[in-house]
Amino acid sequence: MSTLDRGGHEPDEPTGEAAPDPVDLWSAFKRAHEVVRARVIADAAEAAGLSEPDLTILVNLSKAGGSLRQSELAASLGWDRTRISHQLTRMGKRQLVTRERADGVTVTLTDTGRQAITTVHPGLDAAVRRHFTDKLSAQEIATLSSVLRRL
Repeated sequence: MSTLDRGGHEPDEPTGEAAPDPVDLWSAFKRAHEVVRARVIADAAEAAGLSEPDLTILVNLSKAGGSLRQSELAASLGWDRTRISHQLTRMGKRQLVTRERADGVTVTLTDTGRQAITTVHPGLDAAVRRHFTDKLSAQEIATLSSVLRRL
């Protein structure tokens, strides 16, 4: 008979190991993030002449159908208004995005921006698989996805 934890989930099977110290777990998370991020960016973004912030914005706009309010884009990335504004200004100068004022600011992919994300996507997908998801089981991916969506 199984017991449920307070969140309604079955607890992990005992492994005989003590739970990691929270600071150690956080440190491992930070290291994994930095290593995977650097490898994916080196493989995908740099090869396409994009910075990591460029790629992040292009991916989010593409997933949203090509256009988002600037405030929604910033919130989805966890960025403050100043950071998003400066990055969008740089990207606008390179004709990757446009911004229009009408009931707030709407950010839209340009044809150049659409082409950039279309070009980089296969390499990005391959890099994410090579440096991240291929190293995990299907169960680990499902668990990690669930955990990250809660944070």
